[in-house]
Amino acid sequence: MPKAKGKTRRQKFGYNVNRKRLNRNARRKAAPRIECSHIRHAWDRAKSVRQNLAEMGLAMDPNKAVPLRKRKVQAMEVDVERTNLLVRKPYVLNDLEAEASLPEKKGNTLSRDLIDYVRYMVENHGEDYKAMARDEKNYYQDTPKQIRNKINVYKRFYPAEWQEFNNSLQKNKMEVD
Repeated sequence: MPKAKGKTRRQKFGYNVNRKRLNRNARRKAAPRIECSHIRHAWDRAKSVRQNLAEMGLAMDPNKAVPLRKRKVQAMEVDVERTNLLVRKPYVLNDLEAEASLPEKKGNTLSRDLIDYVRYMVENHGEDYKAMARDEKNYYQDTPKQIRNKINVYKRFYPAEWQEFNNSLQKNKMEVD
């Protein structure tokens, strides 16, 4: 019978393994990383998730936080969780609201190749989209309508740059005439 690879039949104790480090790393991996820095700094590991969120003024279950109105309200129903709603860490909620109210940055931009392509086409052909479609630099064989759409996208993304570019073209045109 062939011998098993690695350990023999009887498991041996690993004396060279640091058990303290293993346990610490296991605990760190088991506890999820909280991405939001405001919540992470206010988090208390000794309390449950529900208690932590309630102290910050946040809700664990959105259905219980904002319940749907029932048509018939029964007199016997009493909401137990609403009575002990005490926000001890309101600064977390204030920080989150302030962060959410900041204007969002425009993350999407156009590629440098597309900008150069549009500028080349407009410089050489002006508004003649059919001539642009026949140009040798039209590597992707765009139709006149596709080229027009690319130019319009450039105008929409960079209106100030487009205006400046257009003014420089008109100035050059006047100097040539």
